[in-house]
Amino acid sequence: MPQSPPAVSGPRPSSPRLAFAAADTPEAKAAHQILIEKYGNCPIAQADVIVALGGDGLMLETLHRSITSGKPIFGMNRGSVGFLLNDFEVDGLRERIARTQSVILHPLRMIAKGADGLISQGLAINEVSLLRETRQAAKLRIAVDGIERLPELICDGALVCTPAGSTAYNLSAHGSIIPLEAGVLGLTPISAFRPRRWRGALLPHTARIRFDILEQAKRPVSAVADYTEVRDVAVVEVLEDRSIALKLLFDPEHSLDERILKEQFLP
Repeated sequence: MPQSPPAVSGPRPSSPRLAFAAADTPEAKAAHQILIEKYGNCPIAQADVIVALGGDGLMLETLHRSITSGKPIFGMNRGSVGFLLNDFEVDGLRERIARTQSVILHPLRMIAKGADGLISQGLAINEVSLLRETRQAAKLRIAVDGIERLPELICDGALVCTPAGSTAYNLSAHGSIIPLEAGVLGLTPISAFRPRRWRGALLPHTARIRFDILEQAKRPVSAVADYTEVRDVAVVEVLEDRSIALKLLFDPEHSLDERILKEQFLP
């Protein structure tokens, strides 16, 4: 299936109806109150755009909540890093939103089978990560599209990330930063012990990645998709769910493409 364009510019309502969401912090709450007094607060079901106020954590929460509504989200940073957000400004918000570029994100779907045989699913906008639960390293077998690629990885864990999530946990684990239009997913080991020199892989976005947990009773592993955690997993499959499209809005001069490119040249 061809990849949809990651960035789209186009006309938006000149006076969009806005719904505001804020993190539970003093800075975000204060901004929320100021903006509601100036622009009102439309119910989400009737809004044209959701305005998220906080940090990247709040943006992820808002994205998850908007999966069923399909509403575009314009974030303004009232947190710390704010990689997925725009600068905070009170004035001219509707005009600013009308000039934005949109980025379409497709989440990862995690399908996890527990040691008890139960199946759990979760969606991840950043990454799906597998992590050891005890003092002993995990042992994972990795297959891609039904073909075994790594018979045994001894590690603290491993993760699969989206391009948007490649600058988050993936980067901390020394994974590659992935441009939005690359059409690939990142597969990155976390503190790999054997094979020591394996640094991970870049896979087509259509790939279906399977992790089998070896010696699971002795070396239990948990699987996490953003906010969904499954303990004591036996098998975890990860794939991009292109039936879900999440739309983020960015100021033209601070596009997500530019931020991801810029990250690769930071000292």
